[in-house]
Amino acid sequence: MLIGDDSAKSRSAVVTPAHRAASLADDGYHAAWWLPGCHLQTVWGRLARPNDLVRLRRELLATPDGDELVLDHLDGPPGTPRAVLLHGLEGSSFSVYVQGMLALLAGAGLRATALNFRSCARDLERNIEWLPNRRPRLYHSGETGDLDLVVKTLAAREPDVPLLAAGFSLGGNVLLKWLGENPEQHRVVAAAAVSVPYDLAAGARYLETRLGGLYVENFLRTLREKIVDLTRRFPAETRHVELARALRARTFFEFDDAATAPLHGFADAADYYARSSSVGFLSRVRAPALVIGAEDDPFVPAAVLDRVRDVASPAIELVRTHRGGHVGFIAGRAPWRAEYWAETRVVAWLAEHARD
Repeated sequence: MLIGDDSAKSRSAVVTPAHRAASLADDGYHAAWWLPGCHLQTVWGRLARPNDLVRLRRELLATPDGDELVLDHLDGPPGTPRAVLLHGLEGSSFSVYVQGMLALLAGAGLRATALNFRSCARDLERNIEWLPNRRPRLYHSGETGDLDLVVKTLAAREPDVPLLAAGFSLGGNVLLKWLGENPEQHRVVAAAAVSVPYDLAAGARYLETRLGGLYVENFLRTLREKIVDLTRRFPAETRHVELARALRARTFFEFDDAATAPLHGFADAADYYARSSSVGFLSRVRAPALVIGAEDDPFVPAAVLDRVRDVASPAIELVRTHRGGHVGFIAGRAPWRAEYWAETRVVAWLAEHARD
């Protein structure tokens, strides 16, 4: 049985400004009747959408630890606002939702920079699925240092240009955590996040139920390849990684406990989840932030959205829909007229605040 409300009748989104009573509001989302259930909403875009909608200019940005970040820039008129985009777990600037965002931003007259997390950049011309990084590390849900470097670099290059930011799934967790860590920053004037796994431990447990294992295995396929590559190239630096256990992992907790946590200086998976979950940072967010989540998200228990509502700062506007899946939110009357509501909503929000 699929998770969620499969009725064809659409219901209004719940828009919750922090610390105010939830109010029913027509936020414009009407779930596609031809995608019943959260799983079809979740996988449709990855199967049906193109991943090459815009032309990008690639830049390699050196990091203080001797590595490099791959940035893909959507250029436009000088001086126009720029949005920083953060993809989800094992995504890249060529993920279909990032490409959709880039196309919408271009249409709105905005520039953009897509940050590829370390080891995630694709090289489509050479058919390379992921580019290995130079240091014995990967990326994780709480790693905000690279985002901080990108924001500071872009702000220094164009100090008078407004910066915006949007993150999806893991990228949304990174973005909200960074905003909470830097409440007094004035570089990013507005932000948005979609399908955020605010509580990493709760999300990991939830994905061990129902069909969650199918999603996890898809992610673990490339994560296993990356951890094998790192342990081969950096045997001394990765000696604390339990490679055999990581390769046997069938859940996020097992993999994170064996590989992610020791690779990035956490005591174990529980420590990693506790220190990296953005729910602990929401109360300190000061920049205007739109966050969108679905109650039928197969990655995030609906109860977590209740906690977000309760702890979020007044700067955060929570849009909570009954349907939408994970980074889905697909609308439209027919498959050939599919609409990607969350991306449109995010771009409208960012464009509005860029003009303020």
